Amino acid sequence: MQREPLFHRPEFGRTRADFEEMIDPTFWEVGASGRRYDRRRALTEVTKRYQDPRYLGMDGPPENRWRTGEFRCVEIAQDSFLFTYVLIQGKRITRRATIWRRSGRGWKALYHQGTVIKSARPLRRALIRLPAASARRSRQAMRKTS
Repeated sequence: MQREPLFHRPEFGRTRADFEEMIDPTFWEVGASGRRYDRRRALTEVTKRYQDPRYLGMDGPPENRWRTGEFRCVEIAQDSFLFTYVLIQGKRITRRATIWRRSGRGWKALYHQGTVIKSARPLRRALIRLPAASARRSRQAMRKTS
């Protein structure tokens, strides 16, 4: 899913109006801190982040570039998908999950969660080389969602 990591892809939006269009009116999330954020609070925080012209999200300079891997996409209901992945931001590694719904107006995120991972070493290697069968299943699931 090209829209992940959620809120960190400037090409999908940089303004509050862009983010409002990206998420469902019922959206909520659990941050890596374990705190629960409702839609209003999430919109406020992400809008504030993009007010800093230096913030580039995933598109930062090479020394700050984020990496993603271990992608999985599972249809959990008609037109609703659970998309999971690992995000490496320097030394901070999180497991991410977003529930997306496909509608006539495009994709809307319903829920998002980030969980900090304590043991990162095995994951770094796994991100470099995803098993072929697992990668193939994830690609097939994502193609079905396009």
